[in-house]
Amino acid sequence: MSTTPAATPACRLPAPIRLGVNIDHVGTLRQARGTDYPDPVEAALLAAAAGADGITLHLREDRRHIQDHDLERLLPRSPVPVNLELAATPEMLAIACRLKPPHACLVPERREERTTEGGLDVVAGRRAIAQACARLSDAGVAVALFVDPDPRQIEAALACGAPQVEINTGRYAEALTAAAQGERLAEVAAFARAARAAGLEVHAGHGLNLDNVGPVAALPEVVELNIGHSIVARALYVGLPAAVAEMRRAMAEARAAVPA
Repeated sequence: MSTTPAATPACRLPAPIRLGVNIDHVGTLRQARGTDYPDPVEAALLAAAAGADGITLHLREDRRHIQDHDLERLLPRSPVPVNLELAATPEMLAIACRLKPPHACLVPERREERTTEGGLDVVAGRRAIAQACARLSDAGVAVALFVDPDPRQIEAALACGAPQVEINTGRYAEALTAAAQGERLAEVAAFARAARAAGLEVHAGHGLNLDNVGPVAALPEVVELNIGHSIVARALYVGLPAAVAEMRRAMAEARAAVPA
């Protein structure tokens, strides 16, 4: 009998999680006075220098915050990947295919909403969304779909050819009681597991802040969080680099607690 001790399996560390910083509300502040400051591009560069893994911005049809020239200036200057959120409209798809950001996330958009209020209904809009995914993919743009944690959206996303989904965490973030928040988190977690098992890369975002980001960052299937409003708001008190660093630290601490 061999006396050589059995090899001990290597300890597997939890996969890292990326932070995409959304700069939309720097544009909101600028547009409130119609000035040329604060500049969302400058904010993006500061966020990247502070440790953001990517920059997200939403070019809305009504141009309420981000403007075309922001995207045009940011793309050649950003040291990290740019993720363009857009509605699947002819105008927006044409802009994305012309400028070719590395990543795009298709989102629903209604003129009267204050911010994005829900996920895409990929089931109902499968044909148009599939066409948009194909067009963006042909242009070399990696596509994600922003969806509610509804299991029906997984098969529809796969059928559309999207390699990534971003889970709308709005209902989780807006829950008023611990019990309700726990229920919403369970929905997000179950969706993340099912989406990853189906072969989709899983991102999440909407309404996340320092107080609620931990449980979502701890979900091992989620590899990226996109966060904007809370970081920009926090920056008013501590500065943008510090606000980005705080969020990265909160995410990393939650991720480190994930069992191997």
